[in-house]
Amino acid sequence: MRSVTIVVTVVTILVLIAVTIVAAIYVPQVAIYVPIIALGLALALQKYTASFIAFFVITFTRIFDIGDRIRIGNVKGDVRHVGIIHMILEEVGEDEKLGGELTGRLLYVPNLIILDQPVLNYSKGHIEAIAADYVFDEVRIPIKTDSDVEKAAALLEGIIKKLDEPYIAEARKMFKRGFPKFLQEATGSPRVLVHIEPQRIWIKGKFVAPLRGRNELRSNIILEFLSKVDDDATIVLA
Repeated sequence: MRSVTIVVTVVTILVLIAVTIVAAIYVPQVAIYVPIIALGLALALQKYTASFIAFFVITFTRIFDIGDRIRIGNVKGDVRHVGIIHMILEEVGEDEKLGGELTGRLLYVPNLIILDQPVLNYSKGHIEAIAADYVFDEVRIPIKTDSDVEKAAALLEGIIKKLDEPYIAEARKMFKRGFPKFLQEATGSPRVLVHIEPQRIWIKGKFVAPLRGRNELRSNIILEFLSKVDDDATIVLA
């Protein structure tokens, strides 16, 4: 139905333009109004024209495809449809609300937004735009300032390495061509960092996770950490 409406609108506009040109040719008095009509049409249709052009930008550059998870400005979701005027995204919640999970709502976004907003594609990486279903995520655990920080950091790092190893192996297969920096970052850099605040100390662990399974992996890391420190008086949660 939407496609039919768009086609009818375009045809109507073209007919109006054709009638205006013909009238200007055969009725010279009308010619003075042609620039005014043309300017009015240009102003009225500029957003539709931009969205139409953006459709071809999306199609030929493949900055995202159907099924990719993207963020454009403050809009985040999974791409379900790309039309000639707008795209449909299945909304994904932020960290404070259904972080990384689908909300069940559909977002109708005009294509023109990609022309002046940065596009973050969670499902593609590197210059070749290869499929990249694995991303970095972080788990943050607050502990009291008198806790054994080194012990807590070592414990969290051990848990992350154990639970993250299967995903590292899968990412290694996926990124063996074209995305070496991801593996270097995942295996060669510190997995746990420490951040100090006046009332607490944060131990922050970085892990590799599948795009749509990172919340589950984060929860498993936290649950195992809690079970390990449950009877440990040297590590107290803040």
